[in-house]
Amino acid sequence: MTSNTKRAGREATSRRLSKAERRRQLLDTAILIVRDEGADRLTLGHLATRAGVSKPVAYDHFGTRSKLLIELYKSIDIEQANALRNALTTGERSLEETVEVLAATYIHCYADTSGEWHAVSAALAGSEEKEAVYQELLDGYVQLFATVLKPHSTLSPVELERRCIGLIGAGEALSAAMVRGNCSEAEAAEAFASLIQGGLQGHSR
Repeated sequence: MTSNTKRAGREATSRRLSKAERRRQLLDTAILIVRDEGADRLTLGHLATRAGVSKPVAYDHFGTRSKLLIELYKSIDIEQANALRNALTTGERSLEETVEVLAATYIHCYADTSGEWHAVSAALAGSEEKEAVYQELLDGYVQLFATVLKPHSTLSPVELERRCIGLIGAGEALSAAMVRGNCSEAEAAEAFASLIQGGLQGHSR
């Protein structure tokens, strides 16, 4: 098969995918590159090669490497948030059960990404856009925690949200420690559950 034939085949495949499907495929490929080769190897040109598309296709979707990293960062986090939300919105639970599921699922989200999220985050260090997106994502987690814990607390909404901000910070730190190998997933989840429980102590119904 000639190179022109191969190129035509790739472009035909490209046309068979919708823009959203192609974007998803590129982001999935980008995660594999970070996992296999490290975030430094994630460029639009290398992404196009690994995904089997032409460079203009990758540039059309993301424009710059920085925007690709931002989109990948958001994509990984959205998957984590959805997994957490799904785990927490099924059935009624006691405070203890809620805290256990909340802590275990939150920590597992980071374990499940095999460090890709932290690698992409490090590659974006110093980016103003990354800081804005990061804060937006953290705010989403704070609201999710507050919503899940509200039925078990007599704290005012403002105080509960304030404590959830602190809890999210603790969860981030424990997840980072786990990724660095300083503790196991189970140890991180247990510590996080203790912090959540302690944060609401004396205010549960």
